[in-house]
Amino acid sequence: MSEENLIENQEQEQVEVVENEGIQISNDVISVIAGVAVSEVEGVSGMAGGFAGGITEVLSGKKNLSKGIKVEKDEKSVKIDVNIIVEYGTRIPDVAFEIQNRVKTSVENMTGLKVEEVNVHVQGVNTDIVKEEKTENEEE
Repeated sequence: MSEENLIENQEQEQVEVVENEGIQISNDVISVIAGVAVSEVEGVSGMAGGFAGGITEVLSGKKNLSKGIKVEKDEKSVKIDVNIIVEYGTRIPDVAFEIQNRVKTSVENMTGLKVEEVNVHVQGVNTDIVKEEKTENEEE
């Protein structure tokens, strides 16, 4: 068997494994995948999560990658809600569009599930950058 045939057979086996109905992918796994995708988007200051997520992050010392993400999953499709805080001065529609594209691509590629919706909810604007600029200008 040639190398090309071997690689092709392996790819077909991987696709069959994803399509197998016996595999269950947790909502937490999907939310972490989406969280990583969101964290890579320029203009996102942070995720807006609930009170419990913030306490968990402080106590464990680890960044909660699924913070601010809600996942609704059917057998073969997913709906994702993302709650973000944007950096001051960024164009919100561009940031939201980039988040939708990256989350959809990442989740579909890694899980094999179809992403029907990615809803982006802007919960706030981080103005720390503006405050830092004002203090630098005042010191000069």
